[in-house]
Amino acid sequence: MSHIPYSDIAKQYGAPVYIYDAQSIASQFDRLKSAFISVKNLKLHYAVKANSNLSILRLIHGLGAGLDTVSIEEVKLGLLAGVPADQIIYTPNGVSIEELEEARSLGVQINIDNLSVLELFGQRFPDTPVCVRINPHVMAGGNSNISVGHIDSKFGISIHQVPHIKRIVDLTGMHINGIHMHTGSDILDIDVFLYAAEILFDAAKSFDNLEFIDFGSGFKVPYKKDDIETPIEEFGQKLSERFNSFCKSYGKELTLSFEPGKFLISQAGKFVAKVNVVKQTTSTVFAGVDSGFNHLMRPMLYGAYHEIENLSNPDGKPRFYSVVGYICETDTFGSNRRISEINEGDLLVFHNAGAYCFSMASNYNSRLRPAEVLWINGKAELIRERETFEDLTKGQIEVNVTLDTQLAAEV
Repeated sequence: MSHIPYSDIAKQYGAPVYIYDAQSIASQFDRLKSAFISVKNLKLHYAVKANSNLSILRLIHGLGAGLDTVSIEEVKLGLLAGVPADQIIYTPNGVSIEELEEARSLGVQINIDNLSVLELFGQRFPDTPVCVRINPHVMAGGNSNISVGHIDSKFGISIHQVPHIKRIVDLTGMHINGIHMHTGSDILDIDVFLYAAEILFDAAKSFDNLEFIDFGSGFKVPYKKDDIETPIEEFGQKLSERFNSFCKSYGKELTLSFEPGKFLISQAGKFVAKVNVVKQTTSTVFAGVDSGFNHLMRPMLYGAYHEIENLSNPDGKPRFYSVVGYICETDTFGSNRRISEINEGDLLVFHNAGAYCFSMASNYNSRLRPAEVLWINGKAELIRERETFEDLTKGQIEVNVTLDTQLAAEV
């Protein structure tokens, strides 16, 4: 499957464990850059929410990327990872003005997606340049939960409200230095994306002092053999031509920005879990692993597909299994999958586990979160320790919980 010794790493650090391939991340970064080679000013901001491990942030920043953040905590993680504030864009949704003020004090690029917040921020800080997030009213994405540019989305300022943005800018004297959109994830139809891009270009004409246009991301990666993906090279060529043409008509060389997350790191990640039980019912053979949606939620949340292989018996006779977890509710990773014969104690590997996997892990059922390992320069480096029971109880405060029955009766 790979030059990376996944089984050995799992035995060294214990299963379950997340393992990331640094070279895969670098290759995807170079591929995306190359797709837009004809653009003079290109800036990629890695979407921290995909995987916020500090070592991952440092690795991707070292390749030349800034960061796309959606919370003040992600901003602080980026700064802690050594990313300069001016290379961090902060695009929250529904946060308090206090959080925006804190982001401003940290010096990052702020992206606002709400008219009332834009007006309030402009009144308080007219000298702080901000970007505005536009909702183009375009349905795109592989699942309703990850389609964020349609008319009923909570994200962005409606394209029809651009005149309201201009009114706020005129009244407050604030400076709009960027315009942004993100239509959704797992985009396949580049014509839909290009159509949304035209909407954004048209909106950009309303602002005289732009420095960048940010098209978000959402590029689909393959999840299994012969799977379809965003034709990134074709897309890069077409959007680059249109962007360069727009810059000429705008009269200024703007920066073209993207915020890739899954595209950079999804395929680089593997999740290895151990089989606890093989259980046959009247109609199904279950392979129960030492994990669940507390560690990998995407199949249950989005119906996402993760290819599953048997590391311990790769050449065994294929059989059909439903791979499930140990959580107290149904947590099925895959139903009736054709996998090499599984025995108790075998190690299974889940592919495409780099993005939105550990970052959405939890302590549900009071389970501990797994370790993370980075394979870099031919070595396995531990980048997050496996949680302990002490970690689980940290922050909890013991109080007197003996109920005063007499007081309770009086109440």
